[in-house]
Amino acid sequence: MTDDTDAAGPAPFTAADYAARMEAAAQSAAGEGLAGLLIAPGPDLTHLTGYRPTAETERLTLLVLAAGHDPVLVVPALEAPDAAKAPGAGALTLRDWADGKDPYALTAPLLDLRGRFGVSDNTWALHLLGFQRQLPETSYAALTDCLPMLRAVKDARELERLAAAGAAADAAYAQILHLPFAGRRETDVAADLAALLRTHGHSQVDFTVVGSGPNGANPHHEAGERVIRHGDMVVLDFGGLRFGYGSDISRTVHVGEPNAEEQRVHDIVREAQQAAFAAVRPGTACQDVDRAARAVITEFGYGDRFIHRTGHGIGVTTHEPPYMVEGEEQPLVPGMCFSVEPGVYLPGRFGVRIEDIVSVTEDGGRRLNNAPRELAVVE
Repeated sequence: MTDDTDAAGPAPFTAADYAARMEAAAQSAAGEGLAGLLIAPGPDLTHLTGYRPTAETERLTLLVLAAGHDPVLVVPALEAPDAAKAPGAGALTLRDWADGKDPYALTAPLLDLRGRFGVSDNTWALHLLGFQRQLPETSYAALTDCLPMLRAVKDARELERLAAAGAAADAAYAQILHLPFAGRRETDVAADLAALLRTHGHSQVDFTVVGSGPNGANPHHEAGERVIRHGDMVVLDFGGLRFGYGSDISRTVHVGEPNAEEQRVHDIVREAQQAAFAAVRPGTACQDVDRAARAVITEFGYGDRFIHRTGHGIGVTTHEPPYMVEGEEQPLVPGMCFSVEPGVYLPGRFGVRIEDIVSVTEDGGRRLNNAPRELAVVE
């Protein structure tokens, strides 16, 4: 599977797009004093080459990038035909290896014998240890540590895909409001959300959180068998991939009319979410987005009930750097995309979360979700 565009969607990425990404990654690695990058199957490989193997395998697949050298993708011989069809294949050299051969010995000549390499976070220990045996003087660093912003800044065509995914999530939310909640299990509503995301063009549904009543006080509650009741607050958090890029939206609804406290907590979270969005601009540190949301919630006395970071990056995966969290001093750059999702969680009672995906523009921020943020009343 590669770039899952279709005739009605954005134009496919080209070999030139992937060549530019690989060259930028190699130069970034050199700038950090690395001999190169070793990229295993996963989101980094998809981003850099468009290649996504159809199944996980213990056979070595590895993209080798180094400044001043042509990119090389090492693949098992039986998977070489599929790799050759990847949209970025024209910008790299394929080198295959057959079962019974040593893939580490085959790949070793591509590497600096004493170099330090950045490796994608999901590289199998089996493979990393294989290189350490073959090249004992090499050393390695996880990409999250050495190049955390590798995929963080999106180009115009990536932003187009993220906006399309966000619009689809908005449409799914608009429709779920007209379906029944009371008397149905959380899993029933979650199934509705998944179906609606697919109806609106998602090729993959990654999560459908439905937290009703006290379950809403658990930010990562998985939809369960609890029957939703009249008077419940219900946290909805759902997303997946459309055109190969992520959506992620949260809204909180109420079954029947809310009481004054429920409305007040929702209003506080909504104000915090707006404050965090208003803080988005180039040069602002990621932690300042978190601080803006947290300041509002703390002012109203719920600071200890906001128990997670304000946001995470999104792209070819629904969670990736940068993170809007205290201690993250990375400045925002135009093209970055991330969630803004403050919440308040009252154990045993209810929770509230409001989330949009936001992109950084030249002079501020742009919401990629535009579904209403008011507390919606459902039946």
